[in-house]
Amino acid sequence: MLGILGEGFIVTLKIFFLTLVGSLPLGIVVALGRMCKFKPLALLVRLYISIMRGTPLMLQMFFIYFAPYYIFGIELSTESKFSATIVAFIINYAAYFAEIYRSGIQSIPKGQIEAAQVLGYSRMQTFVKIVLPQVVKRILPAMGNEIITLTKDTSLAFAIGVAEMFSAAKALVASQVSMLPFLIAALFYWVFNLLIEVVLNRVEKKLDYYHD
Repeated sequence: MLGILGEGFIVTLKIFFLTLVGSLPLGIVVALGRMCKFKPLALLVRLYISIMRGTPLMLQMFFIYFAPYYIFGIELSTESKFSATIVAFIINYAAYFAEIYRSGIQSIPKGQIEAAQVLGYSRMQTFVKIVLPQVVKRILPAMGNEIITLTKDTSLAFAIGVAEMFSAAKALVASQVSMLPFLIAALFYWVFNLLIEVVLNRVEKKLDYYHD
């Protein structure tokens, strides 16, 4: 039982980490597009965010998985299930992260940005050295909530047949007629989220020197 759940948990971890690797930087790009002064681009990004936040992640996953077949006639495979899951998770979470980034960036007093420009900082230097460290500190609690939600959302991958931990637990419950696999899976999720909380708390303490 533990071996099967362990294999499923490895798939869960892959979904989790690949989503973060893709969505965290993409979220910054989306946030900057959202705040862009070029109105058509800003409106397009707002539409993207609205769709991602306003429709279920599971529906997005189904669309990305089946679209290549129904639109282009491309045959579906086991690998395409995992790929569709990762793409859906990345574009979905990038939208949420983008709004968190945007709120953090807009919370920085304009006076600091103007002072940096007076001191000769370029826009990129101002963003990286002045704005970004403060933004990270301010958005960390909200980001932490989304990251923990991501851990639980990985279970949605079972809907298109990805063998992550929830799928493994569900199969074991059916074959063994026992609720124990569900309890063990819940323990896996809980312990992993506790580790995430510990890491985020340590990062938050290290950023305490940035006072509001």
